[in-house]
Formats: sequence, structure tokens, C-alpha cells
Amino acid sequence: MFSPIVPFDRLTDILFRLDLTAANREVTDELVNDTQLFSAYIDHCLADTGARYAIGGYDEHRTVYSRSTVFDGIDEPRRLHLGTDIWGTAGTPVFAPLEGEVHSFGFHETYGDYGAVIILQHQLAGERIYSLYGHLSLGDLDGLYEGKPIQSGEQIAHFGMPEENGHWPPHLHFQLMKDMQGMKGDYPGVCKFSEREKYLSNCPDPAFILRYTFGV
Repeated sequence: MFSPIVPFDRLTDILFRLDLTAANREVTDELVNDTQLFSAYIDHCLADTGARYAIGGYDEHRTVYSRSTVFDGIDEPRRLHLGTDIWGTAGTPVFAPLEGEVHSFGFHETYGDYGAVIILQHQLAGERIYSLYGHLSLGDLDGLYEGKPIQSGEQIAHFGMPEENGHWPPHLHFQLMKDMQGMKGDYPGVCKFSEREKYLSNCPDPAFILRYTFGV
């Protein structure tokens, strides 16, 4: 039913489950505050396990967001991740998992933000659903327009370099939303823990799409 989001051979490729919570003692403040060190850590995890990608993050309460004021708040910082991250090599192609059209797109260049982001809208089981692709290559926004038709399996983007993806190690943030709540070109990928129930009810676990892709 769904096309693979990134190249992956279910017979030969493997995944590394990446934990970015406080339980992972390797993820120190020094590491996450240095994009080069953070990228090297991801690369080491992949090389050490022979994995093609590192993956994880849905409904994960992460410490790494202390690296950017984007996630600060007056009463409570945002730390709960609402999508699934696929960590890999810059330039990795990204494909639409199902037919739809471009809802909106944008470039959020603040340190720690999405960088280049594309949002698609789809019909799934008679309901409208939106898919968000963050931390992309800036060039992927060229030629886009709202309402542009997108076919299932069509290449729509690439993993961006840190200087264009919000200064993160190369990866894709993949998120689903039932309601865009009037937003265009952006939707929170991280929320306050106190708002967990509200946001997770609008942002379902993407595993039902990724399970087909990865066989996990």
C-alpha cells in the first residue's frame, strides 16, 4: 500500500534503533551542542552496527533539544518528539509513501529548526492526512507549488546538509498530522510534555507506514 520513503533493501539492510533520551549516557551536552561531534556519533553508530540508517524518536522525551532556543519556553521547554527520524547520509533521496499533493513548504533556518521542509496532503481510508518531511536539502524546494500532484513513490527530496537542515546531523524527520490547524510550511515536530496527549492525538505514530518500508 505504501511506497518506501528512503532506499532500503529489507533482505540485506539493517537499522539501528537510536535512543536520544537521558537514558543514553553517550549523548552528552558536549556532543549535541557540536554538530560535527553529533554527526560523527551518528556515523559511528551506523558503522559499528553495519546499519544503513539509525531510526527512532516517536513519542520520545529527548534531552537533545537543549541545544537550541527554538525549543525553549517560559514555563516549560519543548522536549517530546512527534515524528520518526531516519538518520543517514546527506543526499539520501526521499520518496512520497502514497499519492497526494503539495500542501505547503518552507525554509526555517534558525539553529535547531527544520531547515527546508515539505508538507504533503493525502487521502487515506477516506480521511485526509498530512505528511511532513523536515531537514531537507534547500534545493528540493525549487519548482514546488501548493497543489502540485505527487505520485506514490515519487522522489520529492533529499537529506540536507547541516548548513541547510537546521544544523543537525543529516536525517529525515517524518511526521503525520490529521489536522494542520491552519498552519502552512510548518508544524511543531516537538511539543511540551504537558501537551503530549493533545499533540499525539493529532500526530499518529508513522510506524504503520515505516513498518512496510523497513519490515520493523
